[in-house]
Amino acid sequence: MPEDIIALALAEDIGAGDVTCEWFTGSDRRASARVVARQASRLAGSAVCAEVFRRVDPALEREVLREDGADLAAGDAVIRVAGAATSILTAERTALNFIQRLSGVATMAAKYVAAVAGTGAVILDTRKTTPGLRLLEKAAVAAGGATNHRRGLYDMAMVKDNHLAAGAKLDEIQAAITAAKAARPDLRVEIEADSPEQARAFFTLRGVDVVLLDNMPPALLREAVAARPPHIRLEASGGITLATIREIAETGVDFISVGALTHSAPAVDFSLELEPAD
Repeated sequence: MPEDIIALALAEDIGAGDVTCEWFTGSDRRASARVVARQASRLAGSAVCAEVFRRVDPALEREVLREDGADLAAGDAVIRVAGAATSILTAERTALNFIQRLSGVATMAAKYVAAVAGTGAVILDTRKTTPGLRLLEKAAVAAGGATNHRRGLYDMAMVKDNHLAAGAKLDEIQAAITAAKAARPDLRVEIEADSPEQARAFFTLRGVDVVLLDNMPPALLREAVAARPPHIRLEASGGITLATIREIAETGVDFISVGALTHSAPAVDFSLELEPAD
């Protein structure tokens, strides 16, 4: 649990104190509340939502009613909390902000996964995440049924066009791959191609695991798929939408990376329903 992110979010919202609760909610009031989905969605962020309530007041009773990855209908309760009303109300917005954002990512991911069902293509996320929320958003992608790509710059070599902008020759690229694999034998290497011709050149490189086919229409993707050797996987990327992804998946690529899973996912509507304790 990235507790520093929770602490930052709470500090941002609470500041020097919740003045509304201070003046308008008695400190001795007890209440129970449920976090409720207001629309059909795929759940993510239940644990971090519950953790926000704990961080505000460890004495609050908390129960996670639905686990991440669950499909929700409007009206489904996902978390129950009970205890001091002031604590519940102080934690409310930050807790909802996390769960609505992360469930939005999971819901978007689930839509893309459903769109390619039966094709064999795997939906990947990207590094186009909210700064500081990457691990949470990638967990949400997984809750939606999609697959995490690299987490950062440190766990996979992704050689894109800007890395080769100075005009590196094939033998220079090969030398770099060989050196990288010698230093880190488990390092996966992916290299970006912007045409089938460039992809075919990269197919000759030893040590390449994945070739990224960037912004290619389906006809060119099929051309690259037909030429690829069996040990190399192909990833399609660039401007892919729900309207176009099925056709792309049917070209035979192994992976399709979609930045929209994280950078364009709309929040899911959740609310906190609070009742005074009996």
